[in-house]
Amino acid sequence: MTRAVQMTRRVMFSSGHRYWRPELTEAENRQLFGRWASRYNHGHNYHLEATVAGHVDPPTGMVVNIKRIDDILDQVIVDACDGKSLNDEVSFFKSELPTVENILRFCREQIIPALPAEVSLTEIKLEETPNLYGEWHEKTQMTTLTRTYEFAAAHRLHSNALSSEVNEELFGKCNNPSGHGHNYVLEVTVTGQPDPQTGMLVDLGRLDEVVNAEVVDRYDHKHLNLDLPEFADKPSSSENIVSEIWSRLDGKLPAKLQRVRLFETARSVFTIEA
Repeated sequence: MTRAVQMTRRVMFSSGHRYWRPELTEAENRQLFGRWASRYNHGHNYHLEATVAGHVDPPTGMVVNIKRIDDILDQVIVDACDGKSLNDEVSFFKSELPTVENILRFCREQIIPALPAEVSLTEIKLEETPNLYGEWHEKTQMTTLTRTYEFAAAHRLHSNALSSEVNEELFGKCNNPSGHGHNYVLEVTVTGQPDPQTGMLVDLGRLDEVVNAEVVDRYDHKHLNLDLPEFADKPSSSENIVSEIWSRLDGKLPAKLQRVRLFETARSVFTIEA
């Protein structure tokens, strides 16, 4: 039996939206949505990735005609949302706030019935900003939200359990006694059920507070080997760093921690998942 092949297509749409419930007072809205509360719209260039899966058709060599998928995404998502105020002009969002989580659900409900029979929707990713994106996975029926952070830190790859010669051979120039640095990019992914009042599965302000306190403020502009006790007796490899970050965040966030992903460089990425 042949294996299914996945194909991902990407579209973009620009929309305005607001976090404000008209039935609540201004004070109640401020308390509910924090600094994002406003009776007026703000806008985003949303980037949507839709992944479909199916078996290759022998005569065409394709899972499905790419143009067919593009037409569907244009018709049910882009035409419905692009250049629109989501709260006011898209009927789905007259009762549901246009959060990333609810926009993902809207996209899923629009795309699935429109797909040809030979493929199924397996994943959706919606990027609201470079620092915030959501995902939905058909296999787990799970919606996740990912927040991106950065910190700059120096380190030296060195193990006290190894000889100087072995360290130099193993780590090469990364064993430089003076160390070297990276602009680390950290993705923190959480999951859960969206709050019916806010449409959000996590309070982003609270999430930022915890991640900044536990990780970013602790590591930023530090020499990991010299300034942090957790790396005094073990190598400050990205494998150990991402493990330490997981330990520092797990159980402390206002939602369930699902994934931690650390980019040491654009070519080196390290991930822990629940």
